Amino acid sequence: MTSIQLYIETLITRIGLATRYLGLILVINTALVVALRYLFNWSPIALQETMTYLHASLFMLGAAYTLQQDGHVRVDVFYQHMSERKQHIVNLMGTLFLLLPTCAFIFIICLPYVSSSFAMGERSIEGNGLPFLYLLKSLLLILPVLLSLQGIANLIRHGLALQQLANTQEGK
Repeated sequence: MTSIQLYIETLITRIGLATRYLGLILVINTALVVALRYLFNWSPIALQETMTYLHASLFMLGAAYTLQQDGHVRVDVFYQHMSERKQHIVNLMGTLFLLLPTCAFIFIICLPYVSSSFAMGERSIEGNGLPFLYLLKSLLLILPVLLSLQGIANLIRHGLALQQLANTQEGK
């Protein structure tokens, strides 16, 4: 493991482990919204919008950690029957030709949208809503950055694994 890979993996792990608390906060917030609505006939907009912010944050900040833990859904019909070497090659190619270009596209497409939101200090259209809509939209840039970082760490990991397999083959 290289120092760059270790740094990236540590960063992604810390962010990923921190996001698990967002799920707990989201459940508590949702229960509070429901209780206030049905017990007191009161439905504060800001509290409802907080659910959206938490939900988006949970997924956008947790996606790279899920990638790191190999937890994303994939079709394993062919992959599971491949040799270890071929699996590393598939992971390398998938990262190079699918993940990284997709992340670059998302970042490039979302940058003007997020910049515009920050420039105007965009807030909720609801009078009593949250004033930080631009922070929520910034997750559209954070997601591809974190996924790209984890993709780089995966490239290093799979590249080193292929190199180690090649060295093992030569030693036989």
